[in-house]
Amino acid sequence: MSTHVLGRTTRRIGVAGALALTATLALAGPASAHAEVEADTAQALAENVTLSFVSEAESGSAGFTEMRVVLPEGIAPGDVTLVEAPKGWKFKATNDGYTVGGPKLAVRTDAEYKVKVRQLPDAKELAFKTVETYSDGEVSRWIELPSGGAEPEQPAPILKLKAAAPGATPINPSPTASETATPTPSTTKSTPAAGNADAAATATEKEDEDTGSPTGLIIGGVVVALAVLGGGAWWLVKRRATASDN
Repeated sequence: MSTHVLGRTTRRIGVAGALALTATLALAGPASAHAEVEADTAQALAENVTLSFVSEAESGSAGFTEMRVVLPEGIAPGDVTLVEAPKGWKFKATNDGYTVGGPKLAVRTDAEYKVKVRQLPDAKELAFKTVETYSDGEVSRWIELPSGGAEPEQPAPILKLKAAAPGATPINPSPTASETATPTPSTTKSTPAAGNADAAATATEKEDEDTGSPTGLIIGGVVVALAVLGGGAWWLVKRRATASDN
């Protein structure tokens, strides 16, 4: 085979290979847009870990407005705080995770934010199911987990962890939203209702009788004094009448 023919054949193989690679990338394009999570310390039982999330924009006409994340078992919503987010976006804890959202991002702008976790659980990997919302109402759900060896179409962000450091132990979990403090009993005395006024008065009188209160003693003393004075007056009148007869 001549050098000219060999060169032409080599070029054809190169072009065919390039076309095949382009086709492969084109087919993989739609699946490349996804949500990811990384950690500054990807280790079980690590404390005060910063997680970085990235959601790739898919829409060509709308921007992201919210990310909703379902936390994996072992991380409570109260254990997560916001570190960094797009301008104007706010963090809000939910029953099973949190949301981060605010003014819509520019079209085709990825959503990137960071949160801090009090402690990672003792696990090999953690799944952070993520639901993305666009300004036009479109919702993209990255919540699927691997099953039977098949790669899911919209996989949830997965964080793989190294084994816990020697001596590392779980710390006490933070209170959940459903746990509330016991109310302090009121020290203000209640006032009897109008319908119970008579019953309250009767109870007070009975209490006075049972306990021998000063009020009862005073009333008894007055009654005795009146009786003595009445008897003395009757005796004085009778004595004067007898003197007059004599």
